Amino acid sequence: MAKRFRLKRKETQMRLLILTQYFPPEIGAPQVRLLSMASELKRLGHEVEVVTALPNYPRGRFFRGYEWCFYRCDTLGDVIVHRVWLHPALGGGVQRMLNYGTFAITSLFGLSRAKKPDGIFIESPSLLLTIPGWIAASLWRVPIILNVADLWPDSIVEMGFMKDGLLIRLLTALESWSYRKAAYINVMTEGQREVLLRKKGVPARKVLFLPNGVDTIQFSPRPIDAALKQQLGLEGKKIFLWTGTQGHAHGLEHVLQAAKLLKNKPEIHFLFVGDGSERLNLERLRNNMGLQNVTFRDPVPPEELPPYFSISESGLASLRGIPIFDGARPSKIFPILASGKPLIFIGRGEGARLVEKARAGVVVPPGDPTALAEAVLQLAGNPELARELGVNGRLFVEENHQWSKLVSAWMTQLSQLYAQEAIPAREA
Repeated sequence: MAKRFRLKRKETQMRLLILTQYFPPEIGAPQVRLLSMASELKRLGHEVEVVTALPNYPRGRFFRGYEWCFYRCDTLGDVIVHRVWLHPALGGGVQRMLNYGTFAITSLFGLSRAKKPDGIFIESPSLLLTIPGWIAASLWRVPIILNVADLWPDSIVEMGFMKDGLLIRLLTALESWSYRKAAYINVMTEGQREVLLRKKGVPARKVLFLPNGVDTIQFSPRPIDAALKQQLGLEGKKIFLWTGTQGHAHGLEHVLQAAKLLKNKPEIHFLFVGDGSERLNLERLRNNMGLQNVTFRDPVPPEELPPYFSISESGLASLRGIPIFDGARPSKIFPILASGKPLIFIGRGEGARLVEKARAGVVVPPGDPTALAEAVLQLAGNPELARELGVNGRLFVEENHQWSKLVSAWMTQLSQLYAQEAIPAREA
């Protein structure tokens, strides 16, 4: 007999299946967030399986050991991960659409290998994943939880990747269909919630809220790792650190322009740790500018990032000044704050308001290298201010953005909705 899902009853633990194109060992914001979520769900006593692609992001080629696979089942921690082939690609255009489209097709095989869940959590983008997710949910007769990590197709139009035309109209139709078919739609920011409710016509009863968070044990204040600083050849430098994806959305050419303005301050250094579609362009720009105060390093796993934060004066987060980003909260904010470091946030909207509310950093307008250079000089020249902002940020994430608190609250939301809708859990 089917049992009603109740989070507080041990014998009715929930089983969630996460369908996402991006997952570790890839490195990036969605990968870190989804693994953190899955791990926390397991800690709370729920079951989690993942269907994802063979790791290939962000370099557009398969990781070593996955080159000749079509399907592979891994265990990451204690989470079962079903990986399937896709067309690996870097950048945009036709290659990226092939990348998204092939995974939407092959993910059906991965879904067929998973156990029947109580719900399918679909990570968007890509919106194409709602099609195989809906097919599997219909066969299993379980609800879809659509996670809106990025508002497609709005963002790709506003960033100039595509012009309004037939393809955008098809994606808009797919977006509307996806919102209708999803039992619940999860948002990560207040701005996304407002857009869904006011512009997209999504009923309020469907909307769940799970913002970005951080593991406050993994990321915490620590002594300076002098050995790492020496290894990087940055002894005596005041380091301003960017970690994670280097993409078009971030407008990082303005950081290099600020670095140029600070060429006469040899103690100040910009360190980029990560990769992405814009990295080669940024390295060319650095070389063309003759910048000696900028270093690029390959990405490292999240567990290896804390020493990098320890050697930094401040972290950096940046988004271009386009309307779609007014409702964004970059995930890279939270490890910086949890590490007790101040943040220079280049952008506006919800991300800027969060930093100001936390009193954890300096906000500068997007596309203004002079203002960024001034913020860098302010923090580099005032260690007491930097320390105070770092302490404020740490307290803020402890109170508001620990993964343990966020996922527990989210599961409470979901359990209440399951009960209201009388959705049964899987057969015992």
